[in-house]
Amino acid sequence: MSKITVFAEFTNGKIKSGTLELLTAAKAAGAEISAIAVGPGAKAIAKDLGTYGAKKVFVCENETLKDYNSEVFGNLVSGLIKKSGSTIVLASGTMLARDLFPRVATKLNAGMIGDCTGLKLSGGSVSVQRPLYSGKCTANVDFQNCDTQIVLMRANQLPIGSPDASLITEIVEESAPAADLKTIVKQVVKGASTKLDLTEANVIVSGGRGMKGAEHFKLLQDLADVLGATVGASRAVVDAGWVPHAMQVGQTGKTVAPSLYIACGISGAIQHLAGMSSSKVIVAINKDPEAPIFKKATYGIVGDAFEILPLLTQEFKKILQ
Repeated sequence: MSKITVFAEFTNGKIKSGTLELLTAAKAAGAEISAIAVGPGAKAIAKDLGTYGAKKVFVCENETLKDYNSEVFGNLVSGLIKKSGSTIVLASGTMLARDLFPRVATKLNAGMIGDCTGLKLSGGSVSVQRPLYSGKCTANVDFQNCDTQIVLMRANQLPIGSPDASLITEIVEESAPAADLKTIVKQVVKGASTKLDLTEANVIVSGGRGMKGAEHFKLLQDLADVLGATVGASRAVVDAGWVPHAMQVGQTGKTVAPSLYIACGISGAIQHLAGMSSSKVIVAINKDPEAPIFKKATYGIVGDAFEILPLLTQEFKKILQ
């Protein structure tokens, strides 16, 4: 039986969906699963991780873990992976994981593949799919000549199973190793948004230059509020200063894969398509019938977003409220 460790990410006591996807995949493969949960609130979610298949959960709530520090997390997580005895490590491809796991891979002399959209677990081996050339093609990738295999998966790519409260979990409390730190995090300023992060969102409403100004993003927010969605944006909008960079979808922003992506006033530059082409359903609204976004869209609406968005919002209100 293969041993798999899943790095668990959570916010405000809620496990992120990407983590649940990976636990489900590991459980379906019949693996012996352990999980690593780090930071304040880690112990509170340990039993929940167990209901999705983790037989052992390593938790560490040391005060030094309140804010992410790559040195502290790198030393701790690599040590816990060694202690778990796992040869396969799975993590959701969040911004934190993208920074953390190259460091962990170096410490463990492990192989790592990031930005994966497909995952196959068989015995003690892993094969993945990952997009190349801004999504123009997909590569099938295997690990060679490495004892530890690390995979970073895009969120919203795999199904989430049902929790089983009858499963028994061993909770192992750990402490962060002492370290002579080169950097110290003194303060983290967080945004005030209560919406899901774009990478976790199941529905995204995005706006581009066709929205003509920051003040018109209220139309997107109105629709998003009805759908329970998160608002995104193209790079041009971010560069213009209309919205913060945290809302940017694309090659130099966030890569997303929601069930529904509504693109409003977005022409469809290849850099933007690279960040959202994995969406299950894409709806494009644009006045230009020749806009490249329509080639990628599941459904296209040729028209003025300023007229169409209020109508969509009204109709969805009738259906959903």
